[in-house]
Amino acid sequence: MRLTSHPLWLVGFRPLFTLACLAGLLLPPVWALIFAGQLAAPDMAFSPIQWHAHEMFFGFGWAVLGGFLLTSTKNWVGIRGYHGASLLLLTAAWIVERLGMSLGGHWPLPLFLLANSLFLVAIVAMLLWTLIRHRQRDSYRSDNGFFLLMLPAFIVAKHLLLAGDFAAGSAMSIGLFRLAFLIMLERTLTQFMKAAFQVEILRQPWLDMSIKLLGLCLALEFLLPSALAAALALTLAALLAIRFCFWKPQRVLRRIDIGIMYIGYLLIVLQLLVDACGHLANLVWVGSLSVHLFTVGVMGCIAPAMMIRIAKGHTGRKVAFAGSERLLLYLMLATLLFRVGLPQLFPAAYLGWIHLSASTWALVYGVLAWRVIPLLTQPRIDGREH
Repeated sequence: MRLTSHPLWLVGFRPLFTLACLAGLLLPPVWALIFAGQLAAPDMAFSPIQWHAHEMFFGFGWAVLGGFLLTSTKNWVGIRGYHGASLLLLTAAWIVERLGMSLGGHWPLPLFLLANSLFLVAIVAMLLWTLIRHRQRDSYRSDNGFFLLMLPAFIVAKHLLLAGDFAAGSAMSIGLFRLAFLIMLERTLTQFMKAAFQVEILRQPWLDMSIKLLGLCLALEFLLPSALAAALALTLAALLAIRFCFWKPQRVLRRIDIGIMYIGYLLIVLQLLVDACGHLANLVWVGSLSVHLFTVGVMGCIAPAMMIRIAKGHTGRKVAFAGSERLLLYLMLATLLFRVGLPQLFPAAYLGWIHLSASTWALVYGVLAWRVIPLLTQPRIDGREH
């Protein structure tokens, strides 16, 4: 069999979710060792915290988001989608970027810049080409314009994170990922609640659009006066909370596979409130709390459920969570407690919480890799190609 015809290269989520599992398994423990001084940081022109933030946003985060979007966009516009050699090259670019970020401190600058840019620029171009070329067939054409603005903005955020203003790059990265998750949750929870519970959840076009517009504005919060950024964050949190009350949350209490998506939604609300407090009171410690509420709470908790669901459903299997898979979701909630909750109560043990949360995160994504990578590397069981 030719390499490019292997099942791994049939559709975007297969290789990128594989990379996301490996990144989730390796990156947090490595960072914990660097943070504790037990492992040397990469010999780069930027700081260890820049390396950590970049790798979690643009290594792990974009492997998850890219796999989701490569799969979703082809379905939105009704085409075959990228496969074969294009996905193999995209995977190679992701791996080269990881090598460059860890070992490329003494590479010639043009080579480092190429290695650091190729993956994100390539996948953004691929996604934009799909959405623009097939816009007339787009089943979500009314609001996929947000992706046309959001996707190129990630390249700006990446540049700011490493070469410009780190605080601005981090805030912009969170804002863009937050908008992507808001759009994803709005669409998928509507479907999940109808399929699982035969209920319709509130979808008011003016409310949904207001939420997305505020999310887009807050991606540029670092350019706004603190009072205005706080007001926008509070307004978005209020609108999300109001909509949440009409999304029948009581129905999902016994379904962690969907319930964790609701928890992620609420954590977006909480992160916005914390962010607003930071703008109003100028509290330095709020920054780390806000960042990890989003990265560990929203990204870390929603991603495993989404990856399991897609890995099963898009390989022809029934979307049912096994006991071990449900346990992973509870373990991610424990990771959030270890990384965000307990350090506020017992700050003297901060280094221990870093190690514990990194270990449980790695355990989740290690078991996730064991569960889903075999599905990603085999043909669909229903005989369909992709």
